[in-house]
Amino acid sequence: MLIDRNLKCILLDDEIPSLRFLKMLCEQIPGLEVIKAFNDPNALLKEYKELSFDFCILDIEMPAFNGFDIALELKGYPIVFSTAYKQYASDAFDINAVDYMRKPISLQRLEQAIFKVEQALNSQPEISAFAQFNTNKGKAILYFDQISYIKIAEVDSRDKTVFLTDGSTLLLKNISFDKLLDMLPEQDFIRINKKEIIATKIVKFFSADAVTSNLLDEQDLPVLFNLGESYKKMFLEKFS
Repeated sequence: MLIDRNLKCILLDDEIPSLRFLKMLCEQIPGLEVIKAFNDPNALLKEYKELSFDFCILDIEMPAFNGFDIALELKGYPIVFSTAYKQYASDAFDINAVDYMRKPISLQRLEQAIFKVEQALNSQPEISAFAQFNTNKGKAILYFDQISYIKIAEVDSRDKTVFLTDGSTLLLKNISFDKLLDMLPEQDFIRINKKEIIATKIVKFFSADAVTSNLLDEQDLPVLFNLGESYKKMFLEKFS
């Protein structure tokens, strides 16, 4: 089988022989790359946010977490279940799994599942990577991955200062935080207090009332942000 696009996946199965066999089958499908194979659900939960992948193939019955727990955490990624048990099929499709494979899995059956994944990904609406803003320098196209954080401008609270990854700033004219949050990708940005929105990629550590970023100030010290009480619950849910 030839797939129309290169796909990247992660695998999870607590039984190492099954995991190795599944990885071997995946490696026989041109255009499919296994980014990482996990035999521990906890390891996947700790690492998946740092990985670039398109979908996940999950076992269901595992210690500590079952495959449904993991699928809920991976919300937004297509999920294919791989299990020896047939009784979970209805539950799998209740959470919109792309496919449900019974072990032992054949190469042909895996190819069918990958084809369904590809169809699911192709049907997803494309998320814009940029937006147009009115700035102090005129109209500007701003790519979301250029943004580190946004705060209320010092001179006029109706304006917002954007701090960019290259160290420069840009002043957005007359725009509210609500409007900004509607424009920014929800998975990549979060409001942390009344004055600031940050990109999730800059979060290094956090406590009950503060966020330590991976940005450095002029003294080469980490830039700190206040985590407001009203925004704490949403922040903790995103990073839990």
